[in-house]
Amino acid sequence: MLKCRTVWKKLAPLARASSTVCRQNVRRTGLTSSRIPACVPVAHMSTGPAGGGRENQLYILLVGAACVGGAIYTYRTVKGDSQRYQDRIEEISSRSYKRATAEPATPIQSEPSVILEPEPEAAPSLEPEAAPSLEPEAAPSLESEAAPSPEEPSPPAPDAEVAVPETTELPPGGPAPDSLKVPSHTPYLLIGGGTASFAAARSIRARDPGAKVLIVTDESDPPYMRPPLSKELWFSDDPSVTETLRFKQWNGKERSIYFQPPSFYINAEELNGAENGGVAVLTGKKVVHMDVRGNKIKLDDDTEISYDKCLIATGGVPRNLQVIERAGEEVMKKTTLFRKIEDFKSLDKVSRNVKSITIIGGGFLGSELACALGRRSTEYDLEVVQMFPEKGNMGKVLPEYLSNWTTEKVKSEGVKVISEALVKSVVCKDDKLEIKLKDGRLVKTDHIVAAVGLEPNVDLAKSAGLEVDSDFGGFRVNAELQARSNIWVAGDAACFYDIRLGRRRVEHHDHAVVSGRLAGENMTGANKPYWHQSMFWSDLGPDVGYEAIGIVDSSLPTVGVFAKATAKDTPKAATEKSGTGIRSESETEDTATSPVASLTLAPTVEQHQDEYGKGVIFYLRDKVVVGIILWNVFNRMPIARKIIKDGEEHADLNEVAKLFNIHDD
Repeated sequence: MLKCRTVWKKLAPLARASSTVCRQNVRRTGLTSSRIPACVPVAHMSTGPAGGGRENQLYILLVGAACVGGAIYTYRTVKGDSQRYQDRIEEISSRSYKRATAEPATPIQSEPSVILEPEPEAAPSLEPEAAPSLEPEAAPSLESEAAPSPEEPSPPAPDAEVAVPETTELPPGGPAPDSLKVPSHTPYLLIGGGTASFAAARSIRARDPGAKVLIVTDESDPPYMRPPLSKELWFSDDPSVTETLRFKQWNGKERSIYFQPPSFYINAEELNGAENGGVAVLTGKKVVHMDVRGNKIKLDDDTEISYDKCLIATGGVPRNLQVIERAGEEVMKKTTLFRKIEDFKSLDKVSRNVKSITIIGGGFLGSELACALGRRSTEYDLEVVQMFPEKGNMGKVLPEYLSNWTTEKVKSEGVKVISEALVKSVVCKDDKLEIKLKDGRLVKTDHIVAAVGLEPNVDLAKSAGLEVDSDFGGFRVNAELQARSNIWVAGDAACFYDIRLGRRRVEHHDHAVVSGRLAGENMTGANKPYWHQSMFWSDLGPDVGYEAIGIVDSSLPTVGVFAKATAKDTPKAATEKSGTGIRSESETEDTATSPVASLTLAPTVEQHQDEYGKGVIFYLRDKVVVGIILWNVFNRMPIARKIIKDGEEHADLNEVAKLFNIHDD
């Protein structure tokens, strides 16, 4: 362009001079001849013959030279730019190829780069369900095992060669976590990989079959159920149970601890491209920061993921005794905080290689593990000790007389029980742990299992600005389980308002199932309040078990009605009859609305002293039933739920107990 301007500056004065001469000749000719009009067409501005005149010829020559010069300049400029463009592309391609292969690059003559994006196959949608079951099933494959088909690249120029970098062979089991392409955005984000998250994912997909759901969990496993970790898995005859994580339920049916097989999920990097949506699980990633205004989270590797709607289902972390934490690393290495699959595998290995294990804690988990390990005491010559500050097992839950009976039952399983035990210090001496109690007693053991409760995981509360309940812990949510307009909380981490019992926080499987399912429905626009009374259960082996609902606190007044048990009044017999191992999975809000038992009077059965084969325990607050335990009475939870929902005073709870048919043989 600079050359063109220079040429024009030189030619412009000549062109203007030629034009002036032409105009003067035209004016002169018009004055001398009246036959020629004053206004002569532009095509005949010359005074000489057609095509003649030295001035006109010079003008035409100058204009033609300017055009030819401009055309030559344009051609050379375009050609030069094209050559520089190709040289630049060749240089860039050569650099990237050398980094990938450490070899000279092949010149590229076509497009600067061709990106091959995998295009996943269409994922079949899940069948909608009114109340999605958490039983494993042969779910259709959602692209996790299908080979993606690449997009068609743009055709290269003739004789062009596209250099493709060599690919690194992936390790067995798929790509390493750091190499996965994490979605930068997801419509539904579920933080936590437990029961509540899985229930929410199923619920979202049931209401929105095309939904794209991403579950982020810091565990290395996809969602699984936790109850068998302290129950059925310990009673398996399979020596490889720690690897297969398959077990036989009390009813004899075999199942996996995982809710769904791997084929149920799709890869996280394929989620955005899945035509029919799906559920993806991002394992081994922890959410460390939450920006509620920007609707995004940050992972521990600084990856950011934005969302439209988010569920917090972070569950809890097991508590530990301060005396153990202060005892040092050597003691901590010999202590198990039981919560995850890894904890089950570790404790199983320990129980086969040590001489003694001491369980600190007399609640649900501590008593279940004590009974489970007690069964191994004879086979592996293992001493199992259970200690707790209460007078008997589950002393904070059961009335004293039933707690004492349960303690004797645990002892009969081969467990040495030490009650009213307050730990003062723990030291490691001669490769043994010495537990000194405040009353002077000393217990020596090889390993400790601390089962002293659960602390709700509310680490995200500070960065997210979410409210944590000062009394019960957990994120405070409204009746729809919302902490913010587009943030919900479910499971152990949720502190919700119970319309019958006030604000509560519940740490049981059934609550995780139902609250997760409801949160998922509300994330898709259902706007339903949480009115469900969740239940929980505990089994002390296959012969003794109980189910409970509401507030079961031994400090409350209780009324117990018992009857003699029969062979069918055991957890094993109950699951054989119902066909389900996780008993709360048969629970739905629909079955909770109407009792199925009649008020027909049953014959009075004389109750023998200290015989608590089966029965019903009512917990009262202001003369109203707020909690119920069904002791070796199964499949009657809808009746208990109806009683608490009604919230009425009862003059004679013996009559109410007849609703549960405990006197039937």
